[in-house]
Amino acid sequence: MADLPPLREVIARHGLSASKALGQNFLFDEQLLDRIAAIPGDLAGRQVLEVGPGPGGLTRALLRAGARVTAIEMDRRCLPALAELGEAFHGQLRVIEGDALKIDHGELMGGEPFAVLSNLPYNVGTALFVRWLGGEEWPPLWTSLTLMFQQEVAQRIVAAPDTSAYGRLAVLAQWRSKAKMAMKVHRSAFTPPPKVMSAIVHVEPDAMPDGVSARVLERLTEAAFGQRRKMLRQSLKGVPGAVEAAEALGIDPQRRAETVSVAEFVELARTLSR
Repeated sequence: MADLPPLREVIARHGLSASKALGQNFLFDEQLLDRIAAIPGDLAGRQVLEVGPGPGGLTRALLRAGARVTAIEMDRRCLPALAELGEAFHGQLRVIEGDALKIDHGELMGGEPFAVLSNLPYNVGTALFVRWLGGEEWPPLWTSLTLMFQQEVAQRIVAAPDTSAYGRLAVLAQWRSKAKMAMKVHRSAFTPPPKVMSAIVHVEPDAMPDGVSARVLERLTEAAFGQRRKMLRQSLKGVPGAVEAAEALGIDPQRRAETVSVAEFVELARTLSR
């Protein structure tokens, strides 16, 4: 196992500081990072995608766990520190400089299954998450998503119907996946400490319900929760046939989106997918 200098020392040597514009917050606690890397189970020999590794705190933990890591980083300042890690763990780390939102992750990973582990930059986290959950092909190439979010976003992902946190993210995360809160991370663990608490969500693909188009479900939830204070008969007006389908299924169009369960959204999407 590589004998690495402390993370703080690496960051000081490379003159790195967390970029506010890129939504960066660095984690230095190696024990905490090892615990995060252990969430998806044994990573020895497995392909892992990491977005926004920064100076490589979580990357170290993943490499120590034996993973073959592909890291996408758009902050050029962090590349020398990551290059040092690549030398310390020969053949285990590949660093791609670029914007994760503009890269085809399946193609990047050679069409082979991979786990995603990331302390996601706050400003792109939700967009990437929705993208990973989307698409008609299921199960996806990713075997699990282990992602750090602001705690408020994490709660929205695992929320139950009829709660203030329940919304589009919950439906997209739960209709064909199992999502759970894996760990809460105190703001003091980061440098600089963010204003809010963080949490790690772990998502694994589940069976996809028959006869349901992912695109139809995405459009439905976008319309329903885009105007969450309005009744379904108003918010779903822009989706042809949705209000009539809801009535036919016994879903009262006077209800609001946050009261509609994941199963009810699936039934509605199935009807509109025919």
